Amino acid sequence: MKIKIGVIFGGETVEHEVSIISALQAIKNINEDKYEVVPIYIDKNRNWYTGMDLLNIDNYKNSDFLFKNIIPVTLCKFKDEFWLLREKGFIKRIENKIDIAFPIVHGDNVEDGSIAGYLESIGIPYVGSGILGSAIGQDKVVMKQLIKSEGLPIVDYVWFYDYEYVDDEEKIINSILKLSFPVIVKPASLGSSVGIAVVHNVEELKQAIVDAIKYDEKIVVEKVVNNLIEVNASVIGNNEYAEVSALEEVMGVDEFLSYKDKYIGGGKGYKNKGITNTNRVIPARISDKLTSEIKELSLKVFRILNLSGVVRIDYLVDNKNSKVYVNEPNIIPGSLSFYLWKESGKDYKTLLDDLITLAIKNYKKKRKKIYSFESNILENANGLKGGKGFNGKLKM
Repeated sequence: MKIKIGVIFGGETVEHEVSIISALQAIKNINEDKYEVVPIYIDKNRNWYTGMDLLNIDNYKNSDFLFKNIIPVTLCKFKDEFWLLREKGFIKRIENKIDIAFPIVHGDNVEDGSIAGYLESIGIPYVGSGILGSAIGQDKVVMKQLIKSEGLPIVDYVWFYDYEYVDDEEKIINSILKLSFPVIVKPASLGSSVGIAVVHNVEELKQAIVDAIKYDEKIVVEKVVNNLIEVNASVIGNNEYAEVSALEEVMGVDEFLSYKDKYIGGGKGYKNKGITNTNRVIPARISDKLTSEIKELSLKVFRILNLSGVVRIDYLVDNKNSKVYVNEPNIIPGSLSFYLWKESGKDYKTLLDDLITLAIKNYKKKRKKIYSFESNILENANGLKGGKGFNGKLKM
């Protein structure tokens, strides 16, 4: 009997469309002899749907057609099984059952631990990092604070909340000026280079902050690395075992690898191939020493941030001075970084199989822990009027 995999994608996020592409890529490459895929789509209003029409990317170009042919559902647990319940009028009936959830989501409201939390609450096995790792990985400020506390290298930065900038713009600007230009301005919890800008003077800085605040309440400003090479590594595993992929050197037509570089293209030498558009060199053109350093750092970051499944960790390299800085992790990377694992000898089908196997192992391991126990607290309750229902005592 095939294992039913519920692939979850979409969501209310600026990376909604990227998630659709990543998910359909994965579904196309999953081993059909072992798994049956049930697509689960979250629209931009946070409604959940299933249906085979979700598997055709062209259908997303015609939303009227798509929503007429997909089914609104709720994922829930019923008698130790996990069902997609369909609402039809006032009667709910069972629409489909899944064994494992496979979130392929990007960005706020989904990748940030939101989906992981929901899946944890119903107790279903799922692929990827848990609530804590997902939340840390999405917040660039908390991530940097943890990485720095462990003595790993990061670039100098300043962070602040949007209201702090509104209340005292001059104070925030002066703190940033200590970094010296150029600097890069980022929303703290977005990915795919959304809302990011490199600035060279105060006027550009103010405009970049205003733009970033449109996307997030927490903003990060970092010192730009000189002689920059951007290098990425992927890690697969859990807290017991992990391995690192080949490294990639990524290049864009902008000053940094922008959303346009990654997904749209249009620059010199580019072909419009969506998520596969990024100009890459694999393996990265760096020394063996730097390669080893980055691979070692990747395992440390993976462990420190409580990560699991497959992630991509991005690095900033000052190539002239051979200095490496941890930039950020991508908890559920675009295309699941299959291209890095392909270069490492693991094809996409094997990568997906390994991720599902990891999810099962993590679930079994977690089920061995104690999460509840019998107590007689409620037996001693004597009404809750005025908050005094326990007669001032609790017996345990």
